[in-house]
Amino acid sequence: MSRLGKLAAATVVLAAFAVATGAALLSFWPSFGGIVEGERSGRVRASPQFRSGRFENTIPQTPRGYAQLWDYLQRQVLGSEVRTPPTPIPVVQPVLENRAGRAPPGLRAIWFGHASVYLELDGLRLMADPILSDYASPFAGIGPKRFHPPPLALEALPKIDVVVISHDHYDHLDVRTIKHLASAGTHFFVPLGIGAHLERWQVPSAQFTELDWWQSAETGGVTITGTPVRHYSGRGLRDGNATLWSSWVIAGPMHRVYFSGDSGFGEHFKAIGDRLGPFDLSILKIGAYGPGQTWRDIHMEPEEAVKAHIALRARRMLPVHWGTFNLAFHAWDEPIERAVAAGRDQSVDLVTPRVGEAVTAGAPFASVRWWVTPR
Repeated sequence: MSRLGKLAAATVVLAAFAVATGAALLSFWPSFGGIVEGERSGRVRASPQFRSGRFENTIPQTPRGYAQLWDYLQRQVLGSEVRTPPTPIPVVQPVLENRAGRAPPGLRAIWFGHASVYLELDGLRLMADPILSDYASPFAGIGPKRFHPPPLALEALPKIDVVVISHDHYDHLDVRTIKHLASAGTHFFVPLGIGAHLERWQVPSAQFTELDWWQSAETGGVTITGTPVRHYSGRGLRDGNATLWSSWVIAGPMHRVYFSGDSGFGEHFKAIGDRLGPFDLSILKIGAYGPGQTWRDIHMEPEEAVKAHIALRARRMLPVHWGTFNLAFHAWDEPIERAVAAGRDQSVDLVTPRVGEAVTAGAPFASVRWWVTPR
């Protein structure tokens, strides 16, 4: 081998060593979460969704080819979509009653941006996928940044009785938010395996419950059920699909809510509606989809979200997972425009609250196109 060849080989070896060393060091960073092992590993492996050493979707995801990866790269660098809002997003500061005691009766939902929703349901206060940090990232100051502040800061939240987590991606499972809520006594319902992350963040085991699909647990008179979705998981370089992903049914004595988290479209929505519906409210993701079938398999498009709402047999639809982070190759407001049009075509009661604006079951809601209305 020539001297130049030896130098090139040495450079490749050193680069590989640097990458491996960096990955090993990063694995100790708390935000990356924990490792599924011990008794938890046994529960994970016993799941019908766990096959060949990892969790899998019931309907396989379309394989991603090199052409699609090249298309992603080109769209990321050369895409002309307006992916961030050109003007500030309006945020309403919510008024919460009886902050020191039980939540009021009935059902009220407040969108906190992205997939984060605050719920008052039959006397309990709940949150779904709460992320109140500025960045959807393991590192402060790096990664996708919020377009708007949350309507309430963490310190201004009332006592949250229950949190449901759909999966462990950074835009759905936020270490800072989790640790703050845990310190106030919140109980977490999470898919199988995610307890490893919570334990890494010093959340006591008595404060979280891990569930497989179709498993249920009760708290405060409300039944929480993990239900199927089409997605994936992972927070680091070597933990792909090591933890499960779920949607959630939250059923109180008087009201029922469905929360999708992230999901591609599929027959699971009808199965959930037939088995656990109907619902007073469906909270369905509409954003961060495409291009390509591989991505759409795990991130349904707005028109599919409306179909999911109908299959779930829900009365009112709250579209989420848009308008907070730049995570996809479409215009920032394209998801809501398409969802509103599809909802109108299907005569769906689809509401479009501002961030922080309350939606109350059984009460009319005056939706406006605030994303285009002059502030």
